[in-house]
Amino acid sequence: MSDIVVIGAGVVGVTTALALQTEGHSVRLIDRGEVGMATSRGNAGAFAFADIEPLATPGVMRRAPRFLLDPLGPLSIPPAQAVRMIPWLWRFWRASRPQRHAAAVAAQASLMDISRTALDDLIAAVNGEPLMRREGQLQLYEGEPAFRASLPGWDLRRAHGVAFDLLDGAEAITEIQPGLSPRFTHAGFVPAWMNTTDPFAWVQHLAQAFVARGGTIARHYVQALVHGADGVTVKTATGPLTGARVVVAAGAWSHQLARTLGDRVPLDTERGYNATFAAGGTALHTHLTFPDHGFVVTRIGDGVRVGGAVELGGLDRAPDWRRADVLADKARAFLPLLTLRDGVRWMGCRPSTPDSLPMIGHAPRSDRVTYAFGHGHLGLTQAAGTAQLVADLVAGRAPGIDLTPFAATRFR
Repeated sequence: MSDIVVIGAGVVGVTTALALQTEGHSVRLIDRGEVGMATSRGNAGAFAFADIEPLATPGVMRRAPRFLLDPLGPLSIPPAQAVRMIPWLWRFWRASRPQRHAAAVAAQASLMDISRTALDDLIAAVNGEPLMRREGQLQLYEGEPAFRASLPGWDLRRAHGVAFDLLDGAEAITEIQPGLSPRFTHAGFVPAWMNTTDPFAWVQHLAQAFVARGGTIARHYVQALVHGADGVTVKTATGPLTGARVVVAAGAWSHQLARTLGDRVPLDTERGYNATFAAGGTALHTHLTFPDHGFVVTRIGDGVRVGGAVELGGLDRAPDWRRADVLADKARAFLPLLTLRDGVRWMGCRPSTPDSLPMIGHAPRSDRVTYAFGHGHLGLTQAAGTAQLVADLVAGRAPGIDLTPFAATRFR
């Protein structure tokens, strides 16, 4: 019997397996596919510790009709999905109320703080610095009104200790990133922001460290969990596995496993799109974010990745590749001196909760099962902190932050 079975070989699952192994546990990591080949493979590679504000902001529901009318906008809900999502959207509306929003920001900031420190320790432990880029992030705004509208968000960052510089004028922006369209007149620059050179390479690097230290990775299609007095049975398509403990880190599919334990958690799919190009012309000097358009432009390996936006479209709906194409078209317009060619499109299913906070904690019906899912677009960012918190829970230690805001029962 394995000491601990971790379900899900994305960045959260791999990092958690490695953290548990470091504490002396025998760990088996399982997934239906290859390591890092689902959502972790195609993200923008950003450790977005400055992004502490949830998707559910005060007043967001007043803009909801526009989301339905613009299928290619920064946040969209396909009309065919809208009725199915009513329970999730109701909780999303509740999470957008000012008091709940403020609480979610505080909880997110606390998780970011512990994740930043844990990531530094992890990079040192696995000799991961060659896979890091420490080049900052530039958030760009078109005109004074758009910039003024962003200031409350920057005030939130300042209140939670995020260092940044606000820039006024094309000259100041060009000093950091040449070649941008003059339509961008204001910006915020976060100098401590960092990226991995390639998110898939980072997950693979962590998995290799896990295996080199004696961990095992296997492919299994998990169908259900059954908890007992002495352990947990993991029912798979090829037969049962058993573990003294189980960690569920299966991303957007995690709610399906939680349901087999009797837990109904409001997890849905925040589908992100991107395209990765060979690039020429103006070089990217930093990670670029276009918040009013809902996408980023960043270096991945020797190329450039253009991606983002949010489509609340479920797990089974076919990709709408127009969403990737419209982002690439915008990137060409916003960076006219950057040449993008030979693009490869991708869509990933990010696990999204109504309040943008992950589920971290023991399953309500079994302290032998620990949940570690629901990070939305922040899985890469919060993986190391989540892994540390799971290790604390398994060891019976008090976790480094209050986990009440991350409990699976918070939506009851």
